[in-house]
Amino acid sequence: MDQAALSDFIGQTALFDTLSPSDRDALAARLVIRHYNEGETIFARGDAGASMFIVQSGAVQIFLAGDSTGERLVLADARAGDYFGELSLFDAKPRSASVVAILDTELLELSREDFADYLARSATAAMTIMAELAERLRETNALLSQRVAKDAVREIEQNLTWGQRLADRVAELNGSWTFVAALLALTLVWALLNSFLEPPLDRYPFVFFNLLLGILVALQGPLIVMSQNRQQIKDRAQAETDYRVNLKNEIGIERLLAELSAFRAEAQQRLGALERRPRTESQSFEHRPPSSSDA
Repeated sequence: MDQAALSDFIGQTALFDTLSPSDRDALAARLVIRHYNEGETIFARGDAGASMFIVQSGAVQIFLAGDSTGERLVLADARAGDYFGELSLFDAKPRSASVVAILDTELLELSREDFADYLARSATAAMTIMAELAERLRETNALLSQRVAKDAVREIEQNLTWGQRLADRVAELNGSWTFVAALLALTLVWALLNSFLEPPLDRYPFVFFNLLLGILVALQGPLIVMSQNRQQIKDRAQAETDYRVNLKNEIGIERLLAELSAFRAEAQQRLGALERRPRTESQSFEHRPPSSSDA
């Protein structure tokens, strides 16, 4: 892909879509094309970060490694036009997640040095990119701060139409002993009524009553299916809510563990400094030459 095509391509990404054509051309000249095979690791969590990537073709999966069971907490799948690892352009901290190619993938890499040189030459581009990153950080903070736990089933039920509520009521009634008892009682009353009436309304074998039962069965089927489909929607909504809650909990636990680890390291460092301080003071006192007052 030539520089003009690269410039047009990065202009379609969310991070660089507001740049001017000249700024995109200057940025495209600094991109390096990287090829990864399916299943190949692009970088692992904890690796030193020095560049960001834009997916030109293929797809990658961003995840947090699980415990000894090997299960992954998938954060996102990035495809053509998506980008990741952009925070490493601004700090030298380790990668916060792992990325692996799930297809044969072609990435565009932008190093921190090239990015810094690019921003130094264009103040307008710097402000544009900073604004986009700030917006993305606000979205992330909103996701972590909002209350993701909600009653998804209740929200769906509150928006049901009158016909949908009727279908649910019919499906609920058909699956109860009340409906069975009522149908048996109606059948017995109809048979006794037409046995003693002269002339009977519906002679044996009760053809009209069988017609009514046939119509009832024909109406029950679609109503029950509609209710079952709606129940599947409720189950999917509840599963999505559970996933969002679990994802937030996983991220919160990972962040808490990182903070505890940093706190433990700092505490050990401070304790070590306190242990070395008395030794230093005692050694300096022992080597201090006697003064006239001591004599």
